[in-house]
Amino acid sequence: MKVGISLLTLVPGLVGGSETYVRELTRALARVGELDYEAFVPPLAPDAADGLPGRVIREYGAHSSTRSRASAMARAWARPGGLRRALRLETLDAIHFPLSVMIPPPGSGTPSAVTVHDLQHELYPQFFSRAELAYRRVLYRQSVRSSRIVIAISEHARETLLDRYELAPDRVVAIPLGIDHDRLRPGEEPRESFLLYPANPWPHKNHARLYEAFGLLRRDRPELRLVLTGTGHDPAALQDGVESRGRVPYDELVRLYRTASALVFPSLYEGFGLPPLEAMACGTPVAVSRATSLPEVCGGAAEYFDPLSPEDMARAIAAVLDDPAAYIQRGFARARLYTWETTARAHEDVYRRLAA
Repeated sequence: MKVGISLLTLVPGLVGGSETYVRELTRALARVGELDYEAFVPPLAPDAADGLPGRVIREYGAHSSTRSRASAMARAWARPGGLRRALRLETLDAIHFPLSVMIPPPGSGTPSAVTVHDLQHELYPQFFSRAELAYRRVLYRQSVRSSRIVIAISEHARETLLDRYELAPDRVVAIPLGIDHDRLRPGEEPRESFLLYPANPWPHKNHARLYEAFGLLRRDRPELRLVLTGTGHDPAALQDGVESRGRVPYDELVRLYRTASALVFPSLYEGFGLPPLEAMACGTPVAVSRATSLPEVCGGAAEYFDPLSPEDMARAIAAVLDDPAAYIQRGFARARLYTWETTARAHEDVYRRLAA
């Protein structure tokens, strides 16, 4: 049984958690997969197959930004024949599009699955420009309706898909993500007095309220710092004690997990939310928003807060700073539930269903 994995819409460094998912999925399938795979990768990411047999599809073209990616997808949908021939879809028993959109539309009879990472535009349309909102609504709906099976990365995302797209329940499968336990573990570095929040400053990431909560905490903890990672932070918006490290290599992010006093995660929306689990695996206590998929992912291992209330956010952060031990132990137990090998095997079950 031969399965194609289309990574054509991958732009390194642009899509955050989605990139982590596709790269870790291909690595895990290479380790534990039992089927015959071929990964289709774009010219900008020739290494994305990472252990699976891979082929660069130059017919898709290069794209290094959101706008050029949309142009490349539009061309593929307008003239799908050449791309279908390049992918040799007739040789496949199934194909998976793990980056939320199908490029090109199947049209060949090859059974397909698409992974939908989030439906933020359905719940928070105000966070998108008119053009981006229209793009998401058209592409996501077409991709979901053209797929035989839709993979959601959490039960919350699955329920949103069922509600907004009126899909039959047996067509939508929730498969949680995993974490890399070989790299994500406690270190020997001493803990420092800072909170960590790894996120680009997108509207749903809720930085403004975090800054308010941090200001409240600093009244009694003047030594406390807030460390941000991700690109696009406005230096003028960073108050005393807040520092932006920009986009950091993964090894540096792991070091920050290992040395932070706590992770704070005030997001208003997450399709899954990997950073809280990654922090837990490194022995870092977590204060997290009570929103969308996050309670499902973190279970009883985190301290929750209302993401719309800086006061409640400050309370929750203070709770994990004052008594970290219990959160650390529960965090270790929670993180152990999530592995990329389990995620890969669940995907293989979907591929077998497609071929059947």
